[in-house]
Amino acid sequence: MLQPTRAISRGLCSSILTPEQKASDSNSARKERRMSIWKPLLGAVKRQTQLAACLILSPLLLSACGGGAQPAVPAANAAGGATVISISGAFALFPMVTVWTEEYAKLNPNVTFDVQAGGAGKGMTDVLSGAADIAMLSREARQEELDQGSFLVPVTIDAVVGTFNADNPHVEQILAHGITPEEAHRIWISGETTTWAQWLGTGDERINVYTRSDSAGAAEMWAKFANGEAQEELQGTAVNGDPGLAEAVRQDALGIGFNNIGFTYDPTNGTPNAGLLVIPIDLNNNGQIDPDEAFYSTRDEITQAIADEIYPFPPARVLYLVTKGTPSPAIQEFYRWVLTDGQAFVHDAGYVALTQERLVDALSLLNDGQ
Repeated sequence: MLQPTRAISRGLCSSILTPEQKASDSNSARKERRMSIWKPLLGAVKRQTQLAACLILSPLLLSACGGGAQPAVPAANAAGGATVISISGAFALFPMVTVWTEEYAKLNPNVTFDVQAGGAGKGMTDVLSGAADIAMLSREARQEELDQGSFLVPVTIDAVVGTFNADNPHVEQILAHGITPEEAHRIWISGETTTWAQWLGTGDERINVYTRSDSAGAAEMWAKFANGEAQEELQGTAVNGDPGLAEAVRQDALGIGFNNIGFTYDPTNGTPNAGLLVIPIDLNNNGQIDPDEAFYSTRDEITQAIADEIYPFPPARVLYLVTKGTPSPAIQEFYRWVLTDGQAFVHDAGYVALTQERLVDALSLLNDGQ
């Protein structure tokens, strides 16, 4: 199991721009601002990827890679006037929550955060057992989780995308043909499609299919896109974590998988990470990717397609922060900041903002929970 990545505490130099400033903002300035937001995260993500590579190469290397997972520290404790809030869960939300917690702590130096990524399922287990204060959730809550008192607050939107190795011998055909939910079903769920020829009409090599081994919102969203219902329906070689799955596909020229967009695109330049490409979705089911369906070259393009609801839901989805029962006053204050001033960091972190109506509803939810 991958060791959860702890959020690192360094200053972020992000600037909040007015609409007029955004309109005149140059590409170079936008790139510099994105670098300032993501630079503190790159080391943490790199360590996740290195751990994943070790685990893929050999289980015997686990101890050399850093050992097992460390439990989240129960929080929302006040000691000497300081408040500590622990957050555990989805890889999908980890980069965004790290930005939010770093920025909030600047404004509130008496509040510190312990943020760990280990999958949506782990986050929900941690929060419902009292091992963490907040869970990062990248799927809808299950009834049994609601029955235990889960209190969900929507905070942003992102998506899962299909991925394949950039050195795949059929790269041109994949990009030209794309994938439909039915084709994804035959590859990941029913197992009817096992070769590239069966999918694309070219190449008799076997498709090497990868999925997630940890309980993951990304896997559930991909299963639902593929006309399934649950992560357990997905077939393929199971790999732990977003970084692990991406690394597995990068190491396999005939491999395909899926990832949250935060682990698919390079945060410094907005293009797909080295060694990965995105499988486009054939939205109109005509057997080809039309110009208006080709929006995967940069992170900005796909996030705009998500915001415009061109990219389908699922595998796009709302992301939540979750507590067991009504959030404590300290957590409510953090939530209110996330839903107001914190939204200024969403776009440059590579996520999609909630609509104003949804933000108002979320704030009302907090007021009702008091």
